[in-house]
Amino acid sequence: MQQHEQTDQERRADSSFFGQPRGLSTLFYTEMWERFSYYGMRAILLFYMYFSISKGGLGFSQPLAASIMSIYGSLVYLTSVAGGFISDRILGSRRTVFYGGVLIMFGHIALSMPLGRIALFASIVLITLGTGLLKPNISEMVGGLYTEYDNRRDSGFTIFVFGINLGSFISPILVSWLGMSYNFHLGFSLAAIGMFFGLLQYIRGGKKHLPSTSLYPSDPLEPEDVKKLSFRIGVGVVVFGLVLLLMQVMGTLSLSTFITLLSLIAIATPIIYFVIIISSKKISSTERSRVIAYIPLFIAATIFWAIEEQGSVVLALFAQNQTNNNFFGFQIRAGFYQSLNPAFIMLYTPFFAWLWIKLGKKQPSSPSKFSLGMVIAGLSYIFMILPASLFGTSARVSPLWLVGSWAIVEVAELLISPIGLSVTTKLAPKAFESQMMSMWFLADAAGQAINSQIVKYYTPDNEINYFLIIGICAIVAGVILAFLVKPVKRLMEGVN
Repeated sequence: MQQHEQTDQERRADSSFFGQPRGLSTLFYTEMWERFSYYGMRAILLFYMYFSISKGGLGFSQPLAASIMSIYGSLVYLTSVAGGFISDRILGSRRTVFYGGVLIMFGHIALSMPLGRIALFASIVLITLGTGLLKPNISEMVGGLYTEYDNRRDSGFTIFVFGINLGSFISPILVSWLGMSYNFHLGFSLAAIGMFFGLLQYIRGGKKHLPSTSLYPSDPLEPEDVKKLSFRIGVGVVVFGLVLLLMQVMGTLSLSTFITLLSLIAIATPIIYFVIIISSKKISSTERSRVIAYIPLFIAATIFWAIEEQGSVVLALFAQNQTNNNFFGFQIRAGFYQSLNPAFIMLYTPFFAWLWIKLGKKQPSSPSKFSLGMVIAGLSYIFMILPASLFGTSARVSPLWLVGSWAIVEVAELLISPIGLSVTTKLAPKAFESQMMSMWFLADAAGQAINSQIVKYYTPDNEINYFLIIGICAIVAGVILAFLVKPVKRLMEGVN
């Protein structure tokens, strides 16, 4: 049968995937396998880095391994900004997603080979770039399956998000079992195979079921734009290279200081974005007020993501070093706990969807939800003080303590993450709609950049203070935001 691109008319009539366009199945399975590969890799990467060479690891110090994990996550979200630009201005979303998937697959293949630290850093570069190309654009392609007035859009995104969490839930269990029971490289191989299946699904279904518009950039670069872009990239590369050269000459260049440099870039980027948008002549006074209202929400999101993303670092270390993983005769691998995040998201989402519909106009405002979410996120860390206080930091405690902490923080995530996505689109100025969506990703990038500096202080001796200080900071920030709800709402100029 001859393959062809789907036309707009066919798209409107298509309802062959649970009442949704058939193209949704292509994107559903592609993203499911991509998340399978990414979260499977993340479930064992920390242990691979700091386990001794005799145990199949690389022998990094535990603080350095934790710092690398955090800056890795930060870079993934930082590069998503560039990924959106490449799709909109150069390649189009379909090719951008494909090239991203290829880079991700080769990144996992690099990790699957026993080539030591060279393979590790090569894989970080490949997966960071690949995820930056794929992640923002595949979500945009889901929206492109629907016409402006198609009321199936929200339910389509709900199905798509379920696929994300399904892949994220399954992979830590399978990859951890294989990687930590037998060999780390076998686990990374499974992640590579997962991304390969995602690419197969994408290539096979893309030609048949994705709209032809996804093949072309929505706002292609003009020749003059190419010159400006090339100049700016060149200047950026030169400046970055000169900074590294200066650090080398001064004798301060090391892996740790390089991570610090990347952290500063990840934190500075959203600050620069805010300055550019607020000072722009392209936005009205009402739009400027709304962007200013977004700043405290952005800071709140950054603090939340800093706590939530430590699940793959600090809580992973707790799972390996301080948890009794022999639970009623069943041996739990430390990486298994990474499935708790998507498990609770899938469990809670129907309730929250029902709750907001039930409350209707009586539901709390977006700033109020953020405030409550931050307090709850802080409580998830206050909760982790209890096992250390009751049993000491040298004892191995029940895995239910970790289950409880994740159960708490995922309530916070559902108060902040989907609400944040929604309010970002509402507060975005017309001239900066895409950039404002990038800002949401940058909140996660900034949070994990902060983590790359603070996770180094997490040790058993310092554990209680670590959880206490971070938990209190989040709670205090949440309380401060609660007092700012009214002025923030005024600045939002009618947006709730």
